[in-house]
Amino acid sequence: MTVTRRPLHDGWTAIAARGTVPPAVADAGAIPAQVPGSIHTDLLAAGVIPDPYLDENEKTLSWIGLADWTYRTTIDGVDPDADERHDLVFDGIDTVASIRLNGVEIASVQNMHRPHRIDVTSALRAGENELEVAFRSPIRAADAASLALGARPHANHHPYNSLRKMACSFGWDWGIDTTTSGIWRPVAIESWSGARLGDALIAGDVAEGVPRVRATASVVGAPDGLRARLVVAGAEFEAEVRDGAVLVEGDVPSAELWWPRGHGAQPLYDARLELLRDGEAIDEHERRVGFRSVEARLDEDEQGVGFAIVVNDRVIEIRGANWIPDDAFPHRVDRARYAERLAQAEFAGLNLIRVWGGGIYESDDFYAECDERGLLTWQDFLFACAAYSEDEPLWTEVDLEARAAVVRLASHPSLVILNGNNENIWGRQEWRWEGRLDGRTWGAGYYYELLPAIVGELAPHVPYTPGSPFSPDRDDRQNAAERGTMHVWDTWNQKDWTHYRDHRPRFVAEFGWQGPPTWSTLTRAVGDDPLTPESPGMIVHQKAITGNDKLTDGLVPHLPLPNDMDDWHWAMSLNQAVAVRTAIEWWRSLAPYNTGTVTWQLNDCWPVTSWAAVDGDGRRKPLLFALRAANAPRLATIQPGAEGLTLTATNDTDEDWRAEFAITRRSFEGAPLAEQTWSVVVPARGIERVALAADVAAAQDAAGEMIRATAARGSADADATADWFFAEPRDSSLPAASTEVAAQRTDDGWAVDVTAGTLVRDLTLLVDRIDPAAEADEALVTLLPGETARFTVRGATDADAAAFSDRLVLRSTNDLIRRDS
Repeated sequence: MTVTRRPLHDGWTAIAARGTVPPAVADAGAIPAQVPGSIHTDLLAAGVIPDPYLDENEKTLSWIGLADWTYRTTIDGVDPDADERHDLVFDGIDTVASIRLNGVEIASVQNMHRPHRIDVTSALRAGENELEVAFRSPIRAADAASLALGARPHANHHPYNSLRKMACSFGWDWGIDTTTSGIWRPVAIESWSGARLGDALIAGDVAEGVPRVRATASVVGAPDGLRARLVVAGAEFEAEVRDGAVLVEGDVPSAELWWPRGHGAQPLYDARLELLRDGEAIDEHERRVGFRSVEARLDEDEQGVGFAIVVNDRVIEIRGANWIPDDAFPHRVDRARYAERLAQAEFAGLNLIRVWGGGIYESDDFYAECDERGLLTWQDFLFACAAYSEDEPLWTEVDLEARAAVVRLASHPSLVILNGNNENIWGRQEWRWEGRLDGRTWGAGYYYELLPAIVGELAPHVPYTPGSPFSPDRDDRQNAAERGTMHVWDTWNQKDWTHYRDHRPRFVAEFGWQGPPTWSTLTRAVGDDPLTPESPGMIVHQKAITGNDKLTDGLVPHLPLPNDMDDWHWAMSLNQAVAVRTAIEWWRSLAPYNTGTVTWQLNDCWPVTSWAAVDGDGRRKPLLFALRAANAPRLATIQPGAEGLTLTATNDTDEDWRAEFAITRRSFEGAPLAEQTWSVVVPARGIERVALAADVAAAQDAAGEMIRATAARGSADADATADWFFAEPRDSSLPAASTEVAAQRTDDGWAVDVTAGTLVRDLTLLVDRIDPAAEADEALVTLLPGETARFTVRGATDADAAAFSDRLVLRSTNDLIRRDS
């Protein structure tokens, strides 16, 4: 091969060039800089700022985003005469910067979301070369760009929509305001002679049932007389290079199909595109590919227009979650961290991750993990909750970034949706934008013209949707339950979570409920004394508008508002889990009318009260266990309807589900009061329902009775239980929990058996209170009197057995009920 890539990650320094800088930073002068990295993490590593994630440090560090910063290093060891061409290649620069080589400006950049390739052949000199990247304050740059382009509506205190920068780096309703600067992805010198491949894309597809591979690329340099060869799964194909471009394709009948998790295997194949001169490879591009077909199906019926993701001609029931950058400083997220987070997604029963449009085009490590795990991915183009100018320079920047993103990501078989934006079409319709725009462009040209054209040209094997939410007709209401996809936010913002059942959407791409981080994460990040829901650090770590009021309003219909901080933390964590589980089980019970849910959100970028199931330190909140229960491949759920209660059995597996359900109305003491049985065969990928008998569905004492439906013991498929309570916990006669706890050590933790002496609702072990690194395998277990649950705990090996009986560790709904003394 003729291309040599030399990483330029060593020897960097950073220094403030303009701005009001604290004396400790000014006195430090030029500090060592990490590349890839960011100015915040460089300052933190140098010991001149505190951790931005702790206490109220976000406020005290706001000066960083108002300063200009200059990064410098020396390039050595590159012989300018050894090759015909030398390119300086930045995979990611955050964001507005002037790049100088040996004191001469060689480029001016203004887009975090795309690579920048700069021909430095004539600028390089023998020996040492001084490379400088001078960043402009992102806040000042955004403000200036907003003036130049014209102000447009946005959901923030900064005009993030005027720059091509990660929107949530300016803060969000779950995110810290960092407004970073830095070289956040790798940088290198690439040298070569002759010709090379550029913008190469290799992808697998399925055409008329046969796996098919397609590779495209540009050819840079002298393309005359060249050929291209594509090798994959034992098959080889060749084609001529024409007009400086490569197109090689062919059938690969020996390849096996790639399937989403729960539907089959995920075979991946090494594919190699070679550029040939006289039969010899002079450059190559390698990718791992899978073969699958994908369709975003929009079928009109008498009830509206459905939305379904179809893989290999099979409609996939989507059980998904939204994804935000896993760190406010994304360069800190490596493959191991992606693997940990996506393993948590699998634990929660998810089969799709939606990469939200206010973050980044995720890394190849993220996508490679999803490919291997069978997790479907949905990537938004990076427009979120704002109107965007279609004028220059943004139009060209968007064109370039979108092309780069599609070329880089579309090889991944997990990628099944490329989506134009998050909430912008809906926002224009319903958030009073029209008058504020005063005739200015708002982004329609991107969503309906530019982006679909790019996807159609470069990645026709990946479906495109113009926005989320969206209705197929652009003149229709864009968040209509009966047409396309929907975001359900009125429940959290205005109502109680029982109102999720008011909605009958075809597909839910966003909904969610807030809760605090785990106790150990919260107390690591917030040192308030006393710690209260409204103490100073807690408020900094609650970004939602009137977020605490909404937490309270959503809790008190179900549970009394605690005055104790430990109980407040548990109550809000529990209520978040119950809320989201209620929504998912309701919408799954509507299948096949409803084809999927995508919870907001899987992860957090820092320690914060938010909608996440995994907190900013990577710990599993009770919500993650609720997701696992609600997303079970075989789900039994009792739901209300106009004609009474119904038991629904959903079977999202490839085998029929034969079940004998015992459905019993019981007193809280466990005594059976009425019973019916249901013998059912739920077909593969199917759903069945039965109305509950009148004597089962009608309580004599609503405050002291419940219904439990259980697949009868002895059935080979006995793996589902559903409970229904007639009264909210605060209005019920739920007793104080009586339990017996037996904890035994294991090789890596504990086996903890909890036996209930009374009805115990949502029994959970908050083991991070014993050991911040400990995890339990189960949570939110409801036990009838006499029943036992086993919790397998990993970690806490130095604990005493008695710790698992502590009132702050062994928690239940029962703990939160006020009783007359």
